[in-house]
Amino acid sequence: MDYLIIVEKTETGYSSYSPDILGCVSTGRTRKEVEKNMLEAIEFHLDGLRIEGYEIPKSHSYATYAKVPT
Repeated sequence: MDYLIIVEKTETGYSSYSPDILGCVSTGRTRKEVEKNMLEAIEFHLDGLRIEGYEIPKSHSYATYAKVPT
């Protein structure tokens, strides 16, 4: 399943979260690192949900850009 990941620049690198998986966040010094760390965080989070017998969240978020004249 594909999950939307939001990545934001911070003062020390990058942070990320998925709006479809509450509480699942990660950080990294580079874009590549934060994306790798977030993939690992999602896999770990979903494994925990399975072990505890919780339902795996469905992906429902999407992203788009607004084109604004400048």
